[in-house]
Amino acid sequence: MTGKLRKLALVASTAFIGLSAQGALAQSVTMAVAAPVTSLDPHYHQLSPNNAVADTIFDKLVNTDAKSNNLPGLALSWRAVEPNVWEFKLRPNVRFHNGNEFTAEDVAFTLQRLPNVPNSPSSFAAYSRPIQAIEIVDPLTIRFRTAAPHPLMPLDMTNVRILDRETHQNATTEEFNAGLAAIGTGPYRVVSHRSGDRIEFERNDNYWGDRAAFQRVIYRMITNDAARTAALLAGDVEFIDQVPTSDLAKLRQDNRIALSETVGLRLIFLGLDHLRPANENSPFITDNDGKPLGRNPLQDVRVRRALSIAIDRKAIVDRVMEGAAVPAGQFLPEGVYTHVPGVTPPAFDPDAARRLLAEAGYPQGFRIQLNGPNDRYVNDARIIQAIGQMWTRIGVRTTVEAQPWTTFIGRAGRADFSSHLIGWGSNPDGSHPLRNILATVTREKGWGSSNRGRYSNPRVDGLLDQSLVELDEAKRVQMVIEAQRIAAEDVGVIPLHIQTNIWGMRRHLAHDARNDELTRAQDVRPAAR
Repeated sequence: MTGKLRKLALVASTAFIGLSAQGALAQSVTMAVAAPVTSLDPHYHQLSPNNAVADTIFDKLVNTDAKSNNLPGLALSWRAVEPNVWEFKLRPNVRFHNGNEFTAEDVAFTLQRLPNVPNSPSSFAAYSRPIQAIEIVDPLTIRFRTAAPHPLMPLDMTNVRILDRETHQNATTEEFNAGLAAIGTGPYRVVSHRSGDRIEFERNDNYWGDRAAFQRVIYRMITNDAARTAALLAGDVEFIDQVPTSDLAKLRQDNRIALSETVGLRLIFLGLDHLRPANENSPFITDNDGKPLGRNPLQDVRVRRALSIAIDRKAIVDRVMEGAAVPAGQFLPEGVYTHVPGVTPPAFDPDAARRLLAEAGYPQGFRIQLNGPNDRYVNDARIIQAIGQMWTRIGVRTTVEAQPWTTFIGRAGRADFSSHLIGWGSNPDGSHPLRNILATVTREKGWGSSNRGRYSNPRVDGLLDQSLVELDEAKRVQMVIEAQRIAAEDVGVIPLHIQTNIWGMRRHLAHDARNDELTRAQDVRPAAR
């Protein structure tokens, strides 16, 4: 531990003692979230639970509102001063939790750090890759020069939390996780962190923006659905996210409880093994006798289509999700500007699925294992059980393995699976899933950071490339739509449904529901009386 971080540890300890001494006089709220936070390093793992906590501690140049519209953050304004130069004017009089002043130097340092975080399982590098040079015009003005026009620069900056160059120059992910380096400009500062259990926050009373409602926040991780609801009903916690669908009817009728909900941007989908070529075995696919197949049937689009139309999405939404989702055939819901017109949820047709399998050379089907988490997404383990039964009915005999997220995600990142369930919390621009999920994994460009099935389609990549330099917004949007259409027709992934985001709380609280599903302490406040 560096001397500077030792000093910061002492400051955090002193803050906690002072907070405890105030006792019952402290304004506090206890929240419980369903998914574990895997790191406090805001650049380590591109994951919604991590991003929610990062938004509590750190700030971005460009913020987003509850509907994912861009808002000024640490940048007051931005504009393209040349076709390939973006200029950001920074907010004055902002300080980090340790008192250091925020300047353009911190922005430059942060962007240089993104591609260099060791062992990152889902890198943020895509958001700095287009930048060829950084020019610090003055302490509150910074310019980013790109090799070609880059219309998505403001959108990219909604994903990058800014660090303090002086404090974080040599800080490790482990020091962030210990709380020692978890120092930002955000509305709350970290008091303590017990990995996988809880984070304690203290309000940053010097925050540049709206003052957070509560002085103290206890942010617990309760991954068991029943335990999370029970804790809310017992008053052990006052606020929960990912309200279990099986408890919705009961909670709606409980006058002690209020719900906050909105249609989200979280697609639940299946990733498929595109990595192994057609003439090689996929790790969890065999013939019906359990022997190596000698082929990867998932390289055949007819097999992928068969698996997709064998899924009764409406039944999953109605019976498993209990109405708290919308069947999907693409990443984004209707009403979003890069939604693909005419790409609807594939119709359930098991007879056609059997015919496609026969055409592809599998009239008797084959065996497959479907993997997924059991503690990350709403009803995740139940969803893969239902799909396993549906696939088995068309002759693709399916076993299911659900495991804790922390184990599952490492294996998914290594492309260990033949088929797996996962989610993607997107934003309203289709370039986001294109760059992260559907683009060919290309380290130099930062593409495919979450492409765990290793899907690759040159036509998709070509349109994405063109869209990323097209400054005419109407043309750019059409390129993004067309790239998504091609990937959907190619069944690059199998979309299932888009979740409804639902939070539950005791009646004395109110909450601003976000379509990006982030559960952030600053969005909770006392209810109006």
